[in-house]
Amino acid sequence: MLNNATGFTRIYICSAERSIKSFCVGKHSWHIIDSVKGANASALLYSIAESAKANSLKPYEYFCYLLTELVKYPRNEVPEEVLKKLMPWSKELPDSCRKTKTR
Repeated sequence: MLNNATGFTRIYICSAERSIKSFCVGKHSWHIIDSVKGANASALLYSIAESAKANSLKPYEYFCYLLTELVKYPRNEVPEEVLKKLMPWSKELPDSCRKTKTR
């Protein structure tokens, strides 16, 4: 909405604010993350969870599926075609990872 007095437009970021809320609430419990590696690991997991939610997946089930599939390969040697199938927007993910549509 344009503010005629200032000429500026207010950016609508409600969905971004909603997605970061759980992150902000949880940060009070994160005093145990006292290293850069721990912080990076937390950021990675949080990013995966939010990507799963944004793609209408159930985060817990998606994490379980990822871990089940990734353990089949040596570390850092997962073939690119497998990684593509594991992405949260992939049509090849099992239905158990997907949220059921509700009205």
